[in-house]
Amino acid sequence: MRYPVPDLPPGEWRETEIDVERSRFIAWLCHAPAVAAFEALLAAARERHPGASHHCSAFIAGPPGEQSAIGFSDDGEPGGTAGRPMFQVLEGSGLGQVGCVVTRYFGGTKLGTGGLARAYAQAVSQALETLPRREVIERTPLRLRVDFSGEAEARAWLGERHVPVQEADYAADGVRLTVGWPSDVEVDLSALASRLRGNLELLEA
Repeated sequence: MRYPVPDLPPGEWRETEIDVERSRFIAWLCHAPAVAAFEALLAAARERHPGASHHCSAFIAGPPGEQSAIGFSDDGEPGGTAGRPMFQVLEGSGLGQVGCVVTRYFGGTKLGTGGLARAYAQAVSQALETLPRREVIERTPLRLRVDFSGEAEARAWLGERHVPVQEADYAADGVRLTVGWPSDVEVDLSALASRLRGNLELLEA
């Protein structure tokens, strides 16, 4: 499976802001490969803005369509007016591994439930417009055995296909390479076996 994620280093986030009827909505986005990364973002938002009215949030700590490592919170806003609209925007973006907090400073004018939902959704949508992204490829580990003389050729073949070598173990009978094969691509090593004149073995994981 391949999908986009925020291209942000751990501990960093993208911050944007909108004003709606004098209320400030500050949106924070981060890369959240695990729930802990989102929780760190929420803690940072609360620390930076201790006087804010609300810190509403939503996250998808996994691939698009993730069902378990997800969540959203209205943080005291009327039920369904903040966290869920925020989550729906994240879900509709096709992003995975993403966390979001929207910090609100109340401006004195009540927006109503519909107005709140639109404002929180707009804050997230605007933040997503300028969010840097990169592609994540889910990978399955494969273990290959090649002769010492074939290691460089095997690495070159794998590199041409952007298949990373994750580990190399050297034994008396050759080199065992653990590689990250794209999970959405059928395993076909026939071309590599041909290059190595058959000196290739696919080992049990």
